[in-house]
Amino acid sequence: MSTIDPADREVTSPARVPADGEAESGLTVAELEAEIDRLRTEVTQLRHAMASRSVIDQARGMVMVMARCPPQVAWEVLVEVSQHTNTKLRDVAMALVATAQGRTRLPQPLGAELAAALRRRR
Repeated sequence: MSTIDPADREVTSPARVPADGEAESGLTVAELEAEIDRLRTEVTQLRHAMASRSVIDQARGMVMVMARCPPQVAWEVLVEVSQHTNTKLRDVAMALVATAQGRTRLPQPLGAELAAALRRRR
């Protein structure tokens, strides 16, 4: 007859049964759903930021060439145009990059503010 050493036994704690409306994590279903919604929103925002980053960098490069300025100054010019025209920075960048691709002209308010911002930097 073999004996089992008490040290070899696996110690398990009794399973906790979630209360009604509570998930195994201890959070309520409503709290988990709210967290999922928050995370979905964050992922969407991060995807938009990643997508707009390259076009903003392209626009910044264009400003650097036009104004013969360092990257920080080009960034400041784009931000000024965005703020003074009440246009999202990514939309300013997209409009500027589109002009380089020959698809369109820069809308008048953006063009006028870009020219003014470049003059202020000289």
